[in-house]
Amino acid sequence: MRVLCFGSLNLDYVYPVDHIVRLGETESSSGVNVNCGGKGLNQSVALARAGVPVWHAGLVGSEGQPLIDKCVQNGVNAEHVHMIEGRSGHTIIQVDKEGNNSILLFGGANMCITEEFIDEVISDFEKDDIILLQNEINLLDIIIEKAYEKGMKIVLNPSPFNESLEKCNLNKISYFILNEIEGEQMTGIKEPEGILEEMRKRYPLAKVVLTLGEEGSLYQCGKDIYRQSAYKVKAVDTTAAGDTFTGYFISAVIKGMKPEEGLDLAAKASAIAVTRQGALDSVPTIDEVSRGQTPEGV
Repeated sequence: MRVLCFGSLNLDYVYPVDHIVRLGETESSSGVNVNCGGKGLNQSVALARAGVPVWHAGLVGSEGQPLIDKCVQNGVNAEHVHMIEGRSGHTIIQVDKEGNNSILLFGGANMCITEEFIDEVISDFEKDDIILLQNEINLLDIIIEKAYEKGMKIVLNPSPFNESLEKCNLNKISYFILNEIEGEQMTGIKEPEGILEEMRKRYPLAKVVLTLGEEGSLYQCGKDIYRQSAYKVKAVDTTAAGDTFTGYFISAVIKGMKPEEGLDLAAKASAIAVTRQGALDSVPTIDEVSRGQTPEGV
């Protein structure tokens, strides 16, 4: 069983500012940091650091070589990451003195996926391989259809939740991994148990992982529900917590671990991630998770 993450790769331009720019205002920044990110890349790196061989598929623009390099440096197979003309997906992020941010996202190359490219990628995988998807690329509905036809197990993190998901046949999803906000957006229900019940009614064949921040997480398979508490740590940056959780949980599925073991592993990994600054750089390795490398210990 192999795992393919078909998703976004972004360059993040982060500008420290005194305050978030207001309408009509011009403000100077004290500097700029350029980081590699995107939910797809974040989750691929999390899988790789969890000790699972992972292939990434996606597109970058002419300035996107650092994104390909980041895949290679982290042991992610990048043979299906192609460079095209134009700009890579990127964000412009303002961060004020209190840590509040404002983010402008440009899809760039992430929104240039073609059906021909999808066919090329899917043809390299087999029945029962896992494909992990988010919602930061175009033609997500076509990817789901072709992966389903191939017999792949489809894992969807429906983030960001928007109207493009309405085109997707979500009855073909094997696993949903979503947070409580996305759960409410999908079901119209706020209570975690109500979200799970509604998801079971709509998608009875799918397994659902619902993350609840400091309240832990829930896993549902049919009428069986497993609960996992969050590990208590001092959080400094929650940017990559969800992507770390997703990568580590899927790694547990691939390794044949029980659902409760997978939830616990993912909770430990995400607890470590939030004690560190940054996105990709905060994702722990499996050795760090095994040793419990957080300031308080996990």
